[in-house]
Amino acid sequence: MESRVEDIVIVGAGIAGLATSLGLHRLGVRSLVLESSNTLRTSGFALSIWTNAWKALDVLGIGHILRQHHLQLLGGVREVRCVSRQLLVEALANELPSGTIRYSSKVVAIEESGFTKLIHLADGTIIKTKVLIGCDGVNSIVATWLGLNKAAFSGRSGIRGCITLNRSHKLEPMFLQFFGKGYRNGVLPCDDKTVYWFFTWTPTDQEKKLEENPAQMKQFVLEKLENMPSDLRAFIENTDLDHFLSSPLRYRHPWELIFGNINKSNVCVAGDAFHPMTPDLGQGGCCALEDGVVLARCLGEVFFVKSDGDIRKKNDEEEEEEQYKRIKMSLKKYANERRWRSIIIIFTAYLSGIIQQGQSKLVSFFRDKFLAPILAGILLKVSDFDCGKLSNS
Repeated sequence: MESRVEDIVIVGAGIAGLATSLGLHRLGVRSLVLESSNTLRTSGFALSIWTNAWKALDVLGIGHILRQHHLQLLGGVREVRCVSRQLLVEALANELPSGTIRYSSKVVAIEESGFTKLIHLADGTIIKTKVLIGCDGVNSIVATWLGLNKAAFSGRSGIRGCITLNRSHKLEPMFLQFFGKGYRNGVLPCDDKTVYWFFTWTPTDQEKKLEENPAQMKQFVLEKLENMPSDLRAFIENTDLDHFLSSPLRYRHPWELIFGNINKSNVCVAGDAFHPMTPDLGQGGCCALEDGVVLARCLGEVFFVKSDGDIRKKNDEEEEEEQYKRIKMSLKKYANERRWRSIIIIFTAYLSGIIQQGQSKLVSFFRDKFLAPILAGILLKVSDFDCGKLSNS
């Protein structure tokens, strides 16, 4: 049975986990990332990256890598691009030192051990760590350990797809959106040949089973979008079945983040483990990148604190206790900095989705006549955020 000791362990090699690890690496702090699968997970195809996230990517040193592969969307005063999830995750991972990510490492239990945590893996390995960060998604074992509930079902589901042509798609670099009775559909170009699309709706019990059958899923979407312009409809018609993905849209109740634990002792969460949200503002991945920068900055302050003469005279146990206290304060600082922004975005995204997908005449009237400028203002305000640099010095 393997046993090892680490300063910082991050559970989950998704956007938040890799961003946090890369931020720490830029500060000269080593971390270990545990990923349950045997390779990087890139499900989801693509995501919107807004100005706030580009600021975080630039701080992490990979913004220029991603810009050269993705079109900037027109129609706004902010930088927005539809980014391949695979390219984003790979760009983050490729900047990390070899051995940072440990694959096939499923966490099955977390145990207290003095000023540290013992992480038990499915293969019998036990890892002792000073800091534990949960970036393990909506079904986070770390969030459960903190006492947070499972992410709630929003009542809506989403089907996403992506197609790469062997020629130019000839689309303008802009976000195209369509509404119907109880559904919302969008089409976005990623680059000159790749198009990402999504479809959200409120499913019946029978329709919830669509994710089990991609062929039925595709037929369902095309029937709902029968009045969609034929050139755009063709992208969905020509999308391979293995490039269809369906999932329920989940979110964390805002009051959980008001009264619940984002952090506890030397443990915290980030990304979807912290603030799962509906995709209606396109901010889920953006907030995960912000988390990574802020969390790396807070922990960097701990692991670079210079000991004064009095501390150097203390024994190992006293020094361990002093560092434990600094870690607790740094994670509390991170939680305080991220809590209310996450609450506001979760609530706004949820409300925006309900209105945009509304079926009543009153809701449809409000959406068509008033929501567009209101939503544009909200998006601009949300995307104007700056998570700051990696170091306060």
